[in-house]
Amino acid sequence: MLKDKKLFLFDIDGTIAIGDTLYDGSRELLEYIESVGGKAYYITNNSTKSNEDYVKKFEKCFGLVTTENQFITSGYMTKCFLRDNYCDKKIFVVGTDSYVEDLRDSGLKVTTEVEDDIALVVVAYDSELNYEKLTKVSQVLFEKDVPFYATNPDLRCPIDFGFIPDCGAICDMITATTDKKPVYLGKPNKKVVEMCLWDSGFTKEETIVVGDRLYTDIACGINAGVDTCVLFTGEAKKEDMADTLYKATYEFEDVRTFLEAILGEK
Repeated sequence: MLKDKKLFLFDIDGTIAIGDTLYDGSRELLEYIESVGGKAYYITNNSTKSNEDYVKKFEKCFGLVTTENQFITSGYMTKCFLRDNYCDKKIFVVGTDSYVEDLRDSGLKVTTEVEDDIALVVVAYDSELNYEKLTKVSQVLFEKDVPFYATNPDLRCPIDFGFIPDCGAICDMITATTDKKPVYLGKPNKKVVEMCLWDSGFTKEETIVVGDRLYTDIACGINAGVDTCVLFTGEAKKEDMADTLYKATYEFEDVRTFLEAILGEK
């Protein structure tokens, strides 16, 4: 039952907000979660911002006070993976200046240039992407037999006028060019949910993943064995539910109707 949920894992773009605008009902839903002793986490595949950036944005744009540990981004998941497995290796990164700097600040050996001792390639959602970056990553993958990782498989990212290319679309270009396919580290990896469960102390039965994209958000919840809720405010449409591999536990038009359904069970 929805009324029994305490841990809410929200996608951000296209789910509770778009750009700098919070969707109708989002603020009230977050207030409800706090009132029942629950916790909201934000699990996003947008790697252009650090956890600190998101805390600042939520306060400035939405008037919401959050903490850094409430944000589990694909960039953060990738950083944890790299620190655990490649802490002393040179990593070629395609990403925003902010993301590259964040990786460097965590002690990782990061380069954006073609060098001899590169041990792996990482591609992130890069809103500063240019042809020079695509040329360099192609050269590395052609000349070196190294692992290829990426932050997230999303093909497009919601924005106020529609969508823009996301990390998955960038990687599709690279794959079409080099025949190398990446391993994705963000959603739908179940470790995203597991990290939130560990940090919050709630159970799987008390948890629900809420998102607008079936093959990342809903798949992530399914992979982790928790309930899911798809909102038709972003990429997924109601007609997509007929033949999808990723059937959500619950479906609602928007945040407001989701909240009304929860309150209706009380």
